[in-house]
Amino acid sequence: MNPNISLQNGELVTILTKKREAPFISLRWVLLVTYVIIGVIPLLLMANTILHSIQGYFVEERKKELLSEANVIAGQLASYDFFTNAENQESLEEMVLKTSQDEDFRVLVLDASARVVYDTGYEEVGKTYLVPEVLEALQDKDVAREQRNGTVYAAASIVGSGSQHDGVVFIADSLQDVDATVGDIASKAYIMMVTLLVIVIIVMIIMSKMFTEPLKRMIKVIQKMAEGHLEQRLEIKNQTHNEIVDLALACNHMADQLEKVDSSRQQFVSNVSHELKTPLSSIKVLSESILLQEEVPKEMYVEFLHDINSEIDRMSAIINDLLTLVKLDQKEIPLNFAETDLNKVMEDIIKRMTPLAAAKQIQIHYSKEKEVLAEADEMKLTLAISNLVDNAIKYTPEGGNVTVVLDADHQNAFITVTDTGIGIPEDEINRIFERFYRVDKTRDRETGGTGLGLSITYATVMMHNGSIKVNSKEEEGTSIQMRIPLHQNS
Repeated sequence: MNPNISLQNGELVTILTKKREAPFISLRWVLLVTYVIIGVIPLLLMANTILHSIQGYFVEERKKELLSEANVIAGQLASYDFFTNAENQESLEEMVLKTSQDEDFRVLVLDASARVVYDTGYEEVGKTYLVPEVLEALQDKDVAREQRNGTVYAAASIVGSGSQHDGVVFIADSLQDVDATVGDIASKAYIMMVTLLVIVIIVMIIMSKMFTEPLKRMIKVIQKMAEGHLEQRLEIKNQTHNEIVDLALACNHMADQLEKVDSSRQQFVSNVSHELKTPLSSIKVLSESILLQEEVPKEMYVEFLHDINSEIDRMSAIINDLLTLVKLDQKEIPLNFAETDLNKVMEDIIKRMTPLAAAKQIQIHYSKEKEVLAEADEMKLTLAISNLVDNAIKYTPEGGNVTVVLDADHQNAFITVTDTGIGIPEDEINRIFERFYRVDKTRDRETGGTGLGLSITYATVMMHNGSIKVNSKEEEGTSIQMRIPLHQNS
């Protein structure tokens, strides 16, 4: 069962659920957050890495320094036989104590069994000091390491005569000064980071506003256009050309086209009203003439009914052409593409049009340059070409000429219809495919037609992915060339 339908007391109840709208997230804040994430977080990571590197460098230097001091003291103790010569012990202890006080670290002297013989701190004397650094030094491996408690241990072996390890010099030093130095650097770095962050945020707010404000103006203009105010336009102030300016120009161009379409629609409605009103007015006049007269002869009845029938036929032709155009516009009429012999199509059209031309003593000259096969909808293409030839005959004076040429290259077929008619003014050439447009306004009733033939031709050619080119000169004639691709892309 549909989740929006339920039964209550035997009655069918439909529950309407409102679709949840996605929350609005301003592009301005998205840009700001993105800039901060991309710009600041990597900088913080880099600063943290640099601070760790600085601290590591200071610790390594301290380890080297302490190990060097331990080796110096161990060398002096070995030179004066600290463990065997009691006379030198006191002076050597004073020397070690002075070094410890000057450098501010603690020194322990241990014998070969890791027992503390001397301690500048006087706390560990007589105790066994079994730390890893001491044990490694007793094995002739001088070493210095950072400890977890924030100190550095350095141990150097005391080598006596015969290369025997008489003992170890052990130095312990705090890293508080290193931490203080690194902390001072870090505090200054973080102050700079905060300052930079504030600057970045201010700059990003300004930049994001520069990006989003034009978009907001565009949205307002588009909303007003959607309400029917097609005169709205975006004011472009930017001196530089960028994507925002392109978008604004495209929006203004869209507004121009919509206004043109709206104007064309209004003109079309006006033209349709005029075209349909004329035959209706004629029918009304003819019918009233019969109704208002008494004892009208049969011949007049017949004549008036013939005229009324002609006007009805004209209205039917207009309506049928309008329906054809609407269907073409809405792609409701499918095109049945098939391989079509254009030579045969052209010959059939010329055969049908020859009596019309002969009635005006017009000669039709047909020239085919080669055999042409094209993928086309034969019925619709025949109608389009017939409209061109029919127009050429209508607008060519008696005794004139109409020339039809069929040619092709390896991609397209070209159908050219040339007449020696009244021609088209240069400023009106682009309008001949408009609906109900006629070049000679004074002859629209004489030449007949609905004024929609060329519009149907243009729509048909466009649906065949082709094109139309017009060349004309007043009082000399017109040449219209249709281009139809030989193969349609599926």
